[in-house]
Amino acid sequence: MASEQGATSIADFEKSLDELEKLVRDLEQGELSLEQSLTAFERGVKLTRECQQALKSAEQRVEQLVQNSDGTLETRPFKPDDAN
Repeated sequence: MASEQGATSIADFEKSLDELEKLVRDLEQGELSLEQSLTAFERGVKLTRECQQALKSAEQRVEQLVQNSDGTLETRPFKPDDAN
């Protein structure tokens, strides 16, 4: 079930990102009324927060595969300091 939630989160993230990109395009065209622009901006802020939360959640799930000195492999939580 956890994998289903992960898949849903990815799909939701992509859907939110697509909607956010459309809102930005609409705002950049400058053809919306002030009220429509404010509504689009507020929706964009909400979508941005949702996307940031989804990315943070995904980052916490990332693991790295490490080869030990004896040749065995194990997974460990990814830490940015370990990337070098």
